[in-house]
Amino acid sequence: MPQRHLKTDVVVVGAGPTGLMLANCLARLGVGVVVLDGKAAPTRESRALVLQARTMEVYDQLGMGDRVLAAAEKAGAIVPGFEKRRFRAVNLRRLAEGVTPYPHLYVLEQSENERLLVENLSALGVEVQWNHEFESLTPQAGGGVEVRSSGDELIISAKYCVGADGSSSLVRSIAGIAFEGVTNLHTFYVADAVGVRGLALDSINLRFGERDFLLTFPMGAHDHERLLGVVRTPENEPVPEEAVREMLDRVFSVTYASTRWFSTYRVHHRVAARFRAGPVFLAGDAAHVHSPVGAQGMNTGLQDAHNLACKLADVLAGRAPENYLDRYEAERRPVARRLIGTTDTMFGIVTSDKRAARLFRRWFIRLLAPIGTSVIPRFGASSRLFEYVSQTRIHYWMSDEAKRAAHGRRGKVVGRRLPWNGDNYESLRAMSWQVHVYGTFDEAVAKRLEDELGLSVSTFSEARHRRLESGRFYLVRPDGFVAASARPHTAVVALAAALPWVSI
Repeated sequence: MPQRHLKTDVVVVGAGPTGLMLANCLARLGVGVVVLDGKAAPTRESRALVLQARTMEVYDQLGMGDRVLAAAEKAGAIVPGFEKRRFRAVNLRRLAEGVTPYPHLYVLEQSENERLLVENLSALGVEVQWNHEFESLTPQAGGGVEVRSSGDELIISAKYCVGADGSSSLVRSIAGIAFEGVTNLHTFYVADAVGVRGLALDSINLRFGERDFLLTFPMGAHDHERLLGVVRTPENEPVPEEAVREMLDRVFSVTYASTRWFSTYRVHHRVAARFRAGPVFLAGDAAHVHSPVGAQGMNTGLQDAHNLACKLADVLAGRAPENYLDRYEAERRPVARRLIGTTDTMFGIVTSDKRAARLFRRWFIRLLAPIGTSVIPRFGASSRLFEYVSQTRIHYWMSDEAKRAAHGRRGKVVGRRLPWNGDNYESLRAMSWQVHVYGTFDEAVAKRLEDELGLSVSTFSEARHRRLESGRFYLVRPDGFVAASARPHTAVVALAAALPWVSI
């Protein structure tokens, strides 16, 4: 085939959820982008399938929230249990009250996320370059990169390259970035099962056992479920589906009629040593992988993409200096490290053969978990648990200087995604730097912010969220995170100091 030469701002290697989200955000922000992938079309079978509330908020920013909601299955409760016994359901809406407009877990497998993202990307005027396997990446003397597909059929010149090409990332390898961590000894299974019996319906079921565990997700139809768990076999020994079926019936009294597909895989816990090497960035599984316990992986990759796209857009538009892109690694790598640490601990609890872990699963979970599911929702702090799981509690340091000045103490609003006030998220769809103010406010200061800093100011009648202060001005980044806040008498100077393009 003849060679094709393309020139763009950003080339994205990999058209999985992370790469497609990145491309959608970039296109939405007016950045030129090319996406290439060796596959012929989006994935059909996938392990990732849960969207957390924070990811739904990102989809809403892109104007895709309603379409994703229509395609997803809502799981309004988590039903824990021990082997054949079910405990009281934990109502997610109750935990999420006042936190987010998306108070559920949303079951939408990776393939459906990809389909929706491809459709939206096409509507934005960008088509994925399918059947183009990434082969080489060469930094250019004058800046930027040259990317070639196999056989040199496609040659792309770009200012930046993002590797969203999965855990075996060739982009990461070429960039010389280490992928630090371990591979777990146990084998995970995943089954797309129909005719399932023995589970709580329309809920996520989490069953522990002395040696086994089972995690299930409703897939829409009354008896269609995705089943995940661990099989204890010698390394590299194949795991037949019948062995899993027998274990599920014997240990959990869960049965199914048939599977649409069944697969097994090893679980890795790894994080890239760097998320940036010059004009090359890593995102999603190319940057971090971990166990599916907690249903965080795909969400973390989608949010990597959202964060990076907003920064690239600011730099490419001249609103921020080149070194502003270093904030991507500074913000997202700590998130990945904490996530891997948490999921590694959780995975150890549910799979370890050590005596202490077995005793914990046998006695603590069996005896105390039923009490916990009744008591936890009654406490005000229970919403914090939802915030951690839903990724709505993530905190970024806005600068190294801010971190030093705070002595490591994180703020309640600055560095976090804008608290949901019930009426303040629609303005975030502009994906722009903006100011929010709630309740009675100083109109003269608001006008100065518009005139002197070129910022739009959104006003709201009252501060309903406990973390928002009436009359205070909040500077909100394009990704929805609060970059600074100030009372009226210091607002212009304080907010200007937090903008990447203004110096006072």
